[in-house]
Amino acid sequence: MLFTPLQRLLWMVVLVAAQMLVFNHIHLLGYATPLPFVYLLLLFPLGTERWRILLWGFACGLLTDIISLTPGIGAAAMTLTAFIQPLWLELVIPKDAVDNLQARYNTLGFWPYVHYATILTGVFIVAYFLILSFSFHHFGDFVLSLVSSWLLTLLLCLTFEGFRKKHE
Repeated sequence: MLFTPLQRLLWMVVLVAAQMLVFNHIHLLGYATPLPFVYLLLLFPLGTERWRILLWGFACGLLTDIISLTPGIGAAAMTLTAFIQPLWLELVIPKDAVDNLQARYNTLGFWPYVHYATILTGVFIVAYFLILSFSFHHFGDFVLSLVSSWLLTLLLCLTFEGFRKKHE
């Protein structure tokens, strides 16, 4: 199922609200903070104009920054991830696929979708934490936060996708 702009806006509002109300308050063992609003970028189908993906990514990141008081960090990381998403999607989706195919469990298969989501959430988390820390002074803590947040974010994105699959 392809999303209309209104459905995509609803997803963005839900993800940003969940980030603000729930996920910003989770810091597992003082390190892992989930940032699942990146899931919005996983929803764009093949063939979507790059400027649309960049605009949605920037808007979602900026809205999250405003609410979370993280000046520009989310916007920068989401914009970078939005830039990479179409390139990565073209590599993951089979060459004979239709133009507007969306990366989903049922279109790619479970493991190819996990691979797709792992790379994009990884790009986002690495960019986010590099901009956030802007230092390698406590390198061990930085790596632990980065990896644990990446795994938690990936798990939430895969859960959202499973929820979508179940309720369509």
